[in-house]
Amino acid sequence: MAASRDEIVAVAIHHLNHAPNASMAEIAQAAGISRATLHRHFSTRAELQYELSSRAMDAWAKTHAAVGLDEALSAGLDAAGLKRVLDELLTVTLAHSDEHGFALTDHTADRHEDLVRRAHELEEREIALFTAAQRAGVLRADLPPRWVSNLVYGLLVAVRESMRRGDVARRDLPRIFLETFYRGTT
Repeated sequence: MAASRDEIVAVAIHHLNHAPNASMAEIAQAAGISRATLHRHFSTRAELQYELSSRAMDAWAKTHAAVGLDEALSAGLDAAGLKRVLDELLTVTLAHSDEHGFALTDHTADRHEDLVRRAHELEEREIALFTAAQRAGVLRADLPPRWVSNLVYGLLVAVRESMRRGDVARRDLPRIFLETFYRGTT
């Protein structure tokens, strides 16, 4: 079976979400290809992980675009508008975390300046939203905005681990995620 690069990436994402330490041989087997075929597309695991991390950054940027984050930040929204954008951001981020959950604890991005820069830019946009939400009284003003960002990150790791272990029903995730976030930040 000939597998395209995109098909291999899709299988690798799915497999690494369930088995984060999977070897290249295990990823190749999951994709139904030989290890040699996998290595023709990605010569090393580091190269595959870079591709996966880059795609995770792309998905994060698409989340911002989907919820209109930049437009919301420049529009000077009131509390209700900021709450709506924040709810959307959290909900869409949760939905995408299923696909790119492995990237939350994979430190490949930390070794590549371009990925570090992208992650920083994306995080700063979210921190700007958290700051605006604090000023509008949507979120507690006594928490550092970066702490709020780290809280979201930590909750996403908890979601990934709970799903991997089967601790939480998928249908309950949005409620649990949003309730936990808002109980700690409002």
